[in-house]
Amino acid sequence: MSHGKQFTLYSHKGGPNPWKVVFLLNELGLSYESINAEKNELKSPEYLKINPNGRVPAIVDHKNGDLIVWESGAILLYMAEKYDVERRYFATSDADKAPPAKGTEAPSAAPYFGQAFWFLSHHQEKIPSAIEQYQKEVRRVLGVLESVLSNHEWLVAGKTTISDISFSTWNVVVDNLLEPGFDFEKEFPATYSWHQRILVVPGVKAGFELKKQLASS
Repeated sequence: MSHGKQFTLYSHKGGPNPWKVVFLLNELGLSYESINAEKNELKSPEYLKINPNGRVPAIVDHKNGDLIVWESGAILLYMAEKYDVERRYFATSDADKAPPAKGTEAPSAAPYFGQAFWFLSHHQEKIPSAIEQYQKEVRRVLGVLESVLSNHEWLVAGKTTISDISFSTWNVVVDNLLEPGFDFEKEFPATYSWHQRILVVPGVKAGFELKKQLASS
């Protein structure tokens, strides 16, 4: 390690998943050096030694024997369990982990949001049936969230946790995933209000500001 920071984060300035890790690093006050990994580098032999799945994010924890952790959900759990000593962002008891929001983890929603984005923006040909299917799934997930958040301020434990933070990078693009004229605040008011609460969490706010700066550079 030459940069002197605790973590090396392999990231991409445009991808949603690495920023979840940035948000929690910010909140926990953990230092990191970010390496922007371009798409053509992710399948290189060098990077596959770090993440055999050839995706971002991945981290190297230089204060824990250069331990490598990859995939955003696993990274968030690792950092919360090891470094969130006050358990501010982590549900610790069985009661905290139970409903109201059991099953509403971002990893279970990400494939639907991600596929909707892919078929709308990146697939080489427009496939209306695929777009319609994944837009329906995005709406279904939002409906599940709405049913929970209509009665609860946060997803679990009555506080901001990694479950909430994990959704933030998808919530910010939901207007682009659904049909023109979609009104997030009107159709899913409790979920929209929850999203606004997440955006003012200091580490999340700082992360999105950095993301915006990098996008314009």
